[in-house]
Amino acid sequence: MKIEKIQALRGPNIWSVKRKKLIQMRLDLEEMEQFPTNKIDGFRERIEALIPSMITHRCSEGVRGGFFSRIERGTWMGHVIEHIALEIQTLAGMDTGFGRTRETKTPGTYNVVFSYLEENVGIFAAEASVRIAEALIAGTEYDLDADIQMMRKIRERDRLGPSTGSIVEEAVARDIPWIRLGTNSLVQLGYGINQMRFQATITNKTSHIAVDIACNKEQTKRMLSAASIPVAGGDICTDEESLKATIEKIGYPIVLKPLDGNHGKGASINVLNYEDAVAGLAFAQNYGSRVIVEKFITGYDFRVLVIDNKVVAAAQRVPAHVKGDGQHTIQELIDTENLDPRRGYGHENVLTEITVDRDTTDLLTKKGYTIDTVPSIGEIVYLKSTANLSTGGTSVDVTDMMHPENIFLSERISRVIGLDVCGIDIMAENLTQPLKENGGVILEVNAAPGFRMHLAPSEGLPRNVAAPVIDMLYPPGKPSRIPIFAVTGTNGKTTTTRLLAHIVKNNGFKVGFTTSDGIYVQNHMLEKGDTTGPFSAEYILKDPTVEFAVLETARGGILRSGLGFSRCDIGIITNIQEDHLGMSDIHNLDDLSRVKRVIPRSVKKDGWAVLNADDPECVKIGKELDCNVAYFSLDEDSPFIKEEAKAGRVTAVYENGFVTIKKGEWKIRIERASHIPLTLGGKAKFMIANVLAATLASYLWGFKTEDISLSLQTFIPGAAQTPGRMNIFDFKKFKVLIDFAHNPAGYLAVEDYLANVEATKKIGIISGVGDRRDEDIRNCATIAARMFDHIIMRNEKHLRGRTEEEINGLLLEGFKASGREITYEVIPKETDAIKHAISNAVEGSHITALSDVIANAIQIVQGYLDKENEESIQS
Repeated sequence: MKIEKIQALRGPNIWSVKRKKLIQMRLDLEEMEQFPTNKIDGFRERIEALIPSMITHRCSEGVRGGFFSRIERGTWMGHVIEHIALEIQTLAGMDTGFGRTRETKTPGTYNVVFSYLEENVGIFAAEASVRIAEALIAGTEYDLDADIQMMRKIRERDRLGPSTGSIVEEAVARDIPWIRLGTNSLVQLGYGINQMRFQATITNKTSHIAVDIACNKEQTKRMLSAASIPVAGGDICTDEESLKATIEKIGYPIVLKPLDGNHGKGASINVLNYEDAVAGLAFAQNYGSRVIVEKFITGYDFRVLVIDNKVVAAAQRVPAHVKGDGQHTIQELIDTENLDPRRGYGHENVLTEITVDRDTTDLLTKKGYTIDTVPSIGEIVYLKSTANLSTGGTSVDVTDMMHPENIFLSERISRVIGLDVCGIDIMAENLTQPLKENGGVILEVNAAPGFRMHLAPSEGLPRNVAAPVIDMLYPPGKPSRIPIFAVTGTNGKTTTTRLLAHIVKNNGFKVGFTTSDGIYVQNHMLEKGDTTGPFSAEYILKDPTVEFAVLETARGGILRSGLGFSRCDIGIITNIQEDHLGMSDIHNLDDLSRVKRVIPRSVKKDGWAVLNADDPECVKIGKELDCNVAYFSLDEDSPFIKEEAKAGRVTAVYENGFVTIKKGEWKIRIERASHIPLTLGGKAKFMIANVLAATLASYLWGFKTEDISLSLQTFIPGAAQTPGRMNIFDFKKFKVLIDFAHNPAGYLAVEDYLANVEATKKIGIISGVGDRRDEDIRNCATIAARMFDHIIMRNEKHLRGRTEEEINGLLLEGFKASGREITYEVIPKETDAIKHAISNAVEGSHITALSDVIANAIQIVQGYLDKENEESIQS
């Protein structure tokens, strides 16, 4: 078997608009296509033995063990690999259960699709599942545990931490979108101007000064003491001399910890003599030269979490420990404790596995123990000097036990330091009494405190401490999203997108839009190129200045990665025509329609799908959608439009020369088509269709008809505004038209326009694109022969594996099929072809360059026009 390609789909896609995170693996079964599982001796027994947990897979049988029954009766290896990929992720602690396996048009080649939680784990699972299947087929040994452990490591490396993850989960529960910014814990919530950012538990509302104060333990202690808040006595030491002076002042026992440390790193507690104090100083200085030395306060370690100046949780933290039974060694007790299902690798479970490190051995040495010591029955042996959960500690929720005085104190501390998310470490006998009564003190104030101990305490009530963070970032009434218009289709996407962006901008919004020419914010091009995929959409949604997004969305990006947004307000399909067929498993209009319908299927429930009533594929899509649907048409009298009118639905039509909105039988004329520059005086019917789509979407969104009309009149097409979309250059004696038409539907639209153009001679510059089907190249040539008197064939670009002779041969076949006698010539380079056509143009002629490299063509023609204008001025 051979993996041909693995893709990670990250947004709504052709397999599912709800299950956004899918791996799609294109798998060639090769000789295994001839061997379903019932023809492989012992396959069921081997897979049951290796992965017995797959007994839970019901498969299409709908009963426990259904998948194994399918194997017994016979199923193809792609289906088996899908189930293996899902199960090994579950075994690695990532339970996910959606899968599909479908044969492509290439016999023996399948798309194996399954869901994932972490992308790189999903990719690893795809590769591993094929290796596992090959081992099961061959009957060879396979180390499944190694794969599972590797997936755990990848997950721990890539995943969001528990605190960050909890905030994201709460945001998702509230329907707030999120984007991970990079590979760390920096996350954007919301889109565009409504975004908020946070990293771990530091938000974009967190004061930088407050973080600096919290990170400086000396400064924190000074400010708290000045505010009459109890703190432990002590000082900052940098050498043995200052250490000795501090000990003489505060006495034993003491605590030593790096001034700028965190997570308990470099700390030594309950130090009782000078020798250990000197060792503790050296240990702390591994993390920083300045060391805080404080009086060791007896009691319990508490963490109070304050968010937006309100106490939301409190927990007692207990260092990692074991309890002796008089029979087992400390190491054996640790191993037993690690069998607790609540403990796991890294942050995968509520608790972390206990490991033996220097801190552990130092604590044991102080007691005269080693890991081979057998503690007495009931003896508690502490294994870490701090109570951090990341080192195996446990937590007990005590939120409801806090004395009101301590709540007041904690909330006051958060204001004194200035933190919006604040973790306060307290050492005290309890929190049920005021600290001033039981002698408790504030040890530290933490910026970016961890949430894990509160989200899933070892004992007591879990606290959803992520909720108040979201409450703070998005108080009631604050939106998290921005309006999104998504535009797809075969032809007209870019023009419709640009026109919509113009309408939106004229209505006072800062608009960001993506096109096949580049990414724009407020008409400023920020990135050049074909930017119609998910990364470009995300670029706009990450921009903090954008208030409204209009996103051209092409088939390629949908197939590669899915959509770059979770849902849109209005989804538009301009048309669905034969183009790019024979590529990426898209072989016919049904396949292409399946890709395009991802856009309207991603429209929110109360949003609108705007579809072309003159396109049968669009009409079919409209009948299966859950959202609102509205149609536009060039034919007011079409039976379908009449049905829509009779039902009282909103449509946009071209009637009696007007772009018109119809509500049932009522008409709202927006503007005469001949007054809309984009329609070239009403001659370009396909441009009128684009105008109808944009007008209908704008009207449904709620823009006023008079504002839409003004925008239509002020959108001036040209090389700057709509490059490659019916760009006309007026020379003194002839005209030049540049257009991006590259498929039969595009050629037909140009033919319809040229039928209304008077010219002494119509000259066309065309090419065949190598990755199109033979019939597409021939059809384009046939249409070209109908509308041009003379054709220049050029083919320097996009041969894509074909030869010039092969493509030209197909073009000539198309010319012949037109039944017209035309003249033609071959000039391979586009620049040379355009220069030749202009230099030899006769008076009254019309040159049409159907170009796939728009910038070059425009530059050449504009250069000739500028030269003509200069000569005219000089004369």
